[in-house]
Amino acid sequence: MTLTASYEHCRRLNARHGRSFYLATLLLPAWKRRHVHALYGFARHVDDIVDECGPAGAAGRAAALDAVTRRLDAATAGEPVDDPVLPAFAHTVRSFDVDRADVDAFLTSMRSDLTVTRYAAYEDLLGYMEGSAAAIGLMMLPVLETVPGAEKAAREPARELGRAFQLTNFIRDVAEDLRRDRIYLPQEDLAAFGVSEADLAGGACTRAVRELVAFEADRARGHYRRALDGVMLLAPSSRPCIRAAYELYGGILGRIAAADHDVLTARARVPRRRRAAIYARHLLAASAAGRAERRVPAGAR
Repeated sequence: MTLTASYEHCRRLNARHGRSFYLATLLLPAWKRRHVHALYGFARHVDDIVDECGPAGAAGRAAALDAVTRRLDAATAGEPVDDPVLPAFAHTVRSFDVDRADVDAFLTSMRSDLTVTRYAAYEDLLGYMEGSAAAIGLMMLPVLETVPGAEKAAREPARELGRAFQLTNFIRDVAEDLRRDRIYLPQEDLAAFGVSEADLAGGACTRAVRELVAFEADRARGHYRRALDGVMLLAPSSRPCIRAAYELYGGILGRIAAADHDVLTARARVPRRRRAAIYARHLLAASAAGRAERRVPAGAR
């Protein structure tokens, strides 16, 4: 696959599977946008191996992850690979000197999904999210860019925003994850609110389940609050995108609250009209910031 075709494949993955985030990426300058799509495409590609690799079982999926890692090593070394995502991802990694430790942390968390299906405490879940979410935020930073001198200060807000997005997904997708025999909400929280796995599997959202979900939603809002200061540390042309993503994902929590925290009988979605309004509100700032920068790093072309 050519590099251009690989970037287009990643864009389509983002458009199909991450509609809210994809809408936010349209606020980025075109040269940044395709690299963000490459990062998303890689994450989605690996996540699909873990979740949807047919009847292969844990051993088969582990072997598929090993194969992806070998292809990644080859691609980052500049070798051609038979993979629709890795040419674009490897080009982005090389262009922006993305830390391989963050890539490896992500792969480690994805591998843990093959064998770990429950988390005893929130500290345990945070350990998982360090790779599955915080590392993604850190990989995005070099592409999004920071204002001069803010590289170190922007790291923790980027990690917090990754955690906020991930926890939002876990809350929204309780029923879907349970069908894969996974429960990401901590076991100690289920016990504290008197919620059993049978309650979640039953599909009827009891008062105890609603209180549990409200508690986890408040926890997610804490991550959003701690991430907010990081927006102003980003380059101006990246701020509208991240503000829009912040509002779109935060809006999922709002929809969950509006449904009295029932996440078992319907999947919370931000209405299309609301998504369009958020995009439109940030479009002028995005256009102005993009015109003000008007430059593309040589390696990112």
